[in-house]
Amino acid sequence: MAEYGISVGQRVAVIWDSSSPVEGLKNMVAKIQALVGPESRVSVENIDQLSHSAHAKSSFDVVLSGMVPGSMTLHSAEVLAEIARILKPRGCVLLKEPVAAQIGDNSRIKTAARLLTALMLSGLVEVKELQKEPLTPEETQSVLDHLGYQGNDLLSVQMEGKKPNFEVGSSSQLKLSFAKKSASSGKPTVDPAAAKLWTLSANDMDDEGMDLLDSDELLDSEDLKKPDPSSLKAPSCKESGKKRACKNCTCGLAEDLEQEKKESLKPKSACGNVNILPIYPVV
Repeated sequence: MAEYGISVGQRVAVIWDSSSPVEGLKNMVAKIQALVGPESRVSVENIDQLSHSAHAKSSFDVVLSGMVPGSMTLHSAEVLAEIARILKPRGCVLLKEPVAAQIGDNSRIKTAARLLTALMLSGLVEVKELQKEPLTPEETQSVLDHLGYQGNDLLSVQMEGKKPNFEVGSSSQLKLSFAKKSASSGKPTVDPAAAKLWTLSANDMDDEGMDLLDSDELLDSEDLKKPDPSSLKAPSCKESGKKRACKNCTCGLAEDLEQEKKESLKPKSACGNVNILPIYPVV
């Protein structure tokens, strides 16, 4: 158990599921109890009942889940969140789970990357992968029996994560200094009279002594003249070659081209004038 980082006096939670062999679970619990001391410091919890347990937050120094030899435990987001809740600040969780090389038809089985992300999203930090190894024949059979997975691309991955050095929802008072800076701080002071020039409130609008400038007086006679349409055309409109109006033309070129098109469709005589022949009714 030295590889689990468990020491005397710590409180440990062992989480098992239906895939955990009974004898393997008993042997593991007995070894941990001998390591942490004679007091009742080891709790054994079924993964399906973990969220209904009466454990207060920050109850355990170490949580072991899926670590019973032969277990093929899958950890949901709810289970990981509950593990993070019952861990003490800076407490450690060690878990083992079967993972796939890529996401397949069984959406319950994660990849190693998704398992690592799920641990971080639950609030754990310093999450890292400790080891990854192929499944033993017994574990492969357990996957088939308990998870219904028939592929041969699964691996067993062991990961570690820690709880931050604070409790979720905790708060701390910040000491802020609002001491006035001395005049020698180098920051220029603002003249109150100058600052007032840039301040305009609703009350100022009703002040009879406030001189308001008529917006019409801001325009002179040149501003009111209608601009020459040719001056509004873009430079590309004056380029040589075939003229073509751009989309959403606003310079008047589109209207000019349309008028030219209409003129070209009118019938003309050889001299260039339109011949209009009168039409008389047949008697």
